Amino acid sequence: MTQLTHFDEQGASRMVDVSNKEITDRVAAAHAKITMKPETFRLIMDKKIQKGDVFEVARVAGIMAAKQASSLIPMCHPLNLTSVKIDYTNNSTDTIDILSEIRVTGKTGVEMEAIAAASICAITIYDMCKSVDKGMVISDIHLVKKSGGKSGSFVFGENSA
Repeated sequence: MTQLTHFDEQGASRMVDVSNKEITDRVAAAHAKITMKPETFRLIMDKKIQKGDVFEVARVAGIMAAKQASSLIPMCHPLNLTSVKIDYTNNSTDTIDILSEIRVTGKTGVEMEAIAAASICAITIYDMCKSVDKGMVISDIHLVKKSGGKSGSFVFGENSA
């Protein structure tokens, strides 16, 4: 049985001690999806949302989220991130896929930072477009891949349930 490391032997919450871990290059990528009305999608693509360039505002929000993950997630270590990248793809009708990729050289991974970045990016798209489409759906938030550290590599679909 796998032991959860954020609890001690008495069941008390704790931040994992990473002082004896090796410093390695670590990378994590995460995905989120937002689906909307085709009319909303077109407004975003044509840059006609009144609040501004949806993709660039959401990208900045995602970067900020990655940098603040340790403030949002109680057991998450503060990290000196070396790179935060947010990319978008779409199906040309109603769905935007968000991929975040985070890098660090350190003693602990950046999975939470990647998931936070993709999630907040999607939430920001929702916020910027909610005046025209309150029915948008954010979904499919998951870790896509990670590498580095003692636990090695993970690729969604290969190692997941």
